[in-house]
Order: sequence, then structure tokens, then C-alpha cells
Amino acid sequence: MPEVKIYALSYCPWCKKTKKFFADRGIAVQIVDYDLVTPAEQLAIIKEIRPHSGGDVSFPCTIINGTYVIGHHPERYIELLGLNEQASAHG
Repeated sequence: MPEVKIYALSYCPWCKKTKKFFADRGIAVQIVDYDLVTPAEQLAIIKEIRPHSGGDVSFPCTIINGTYVIGHHPERYIELLGLNEQASAHG
């Protein structure tokens, strides 16, 4: 089973699409909504994401088996998960 974690914003449409991608496939994920955690947790999330995102912090940030994917990229999720399916342009 792959290890998947999603840092998201609770109100972000792209974050919702990313969460749905994994839910639709029955893939267990750990979801952390950045806007719903404490300021200390937010700071830790920023410190974790920034080195993998070119200096900016963007959501969603999906981590699949240690590989960071910034933004909503179903084709990349499929590749990293080793799924045998076609991705649509926007999931």
C-alpha cells in the first residue's frame, strides 16, 4: 500500500479534486488541511513543503512514497502509484 499524505486547504477546489482522486480509487491518505491546523503546525508544514516547491508554498501538496507533487496532477499520481489507467486533463 502506498504511503500518501496531502497538505491542502479546506476550501480549495484543486485540493478537493486531489482528495477525490484518491477517495475514488479507495487509496488511504493522510489529509492535513493547512487552514484548519494550529499556527505551529502551519509553520512546520511550510518548512516541509518549501524545499520541494521552488520556494513558494502551494496547495495541494501531495506526497506519495516520499515524492512531492505540488498542485493537482492526476497523471503524476497515476505514475507514482503505478496505476494502469488514463488521466484526464483535470482529473
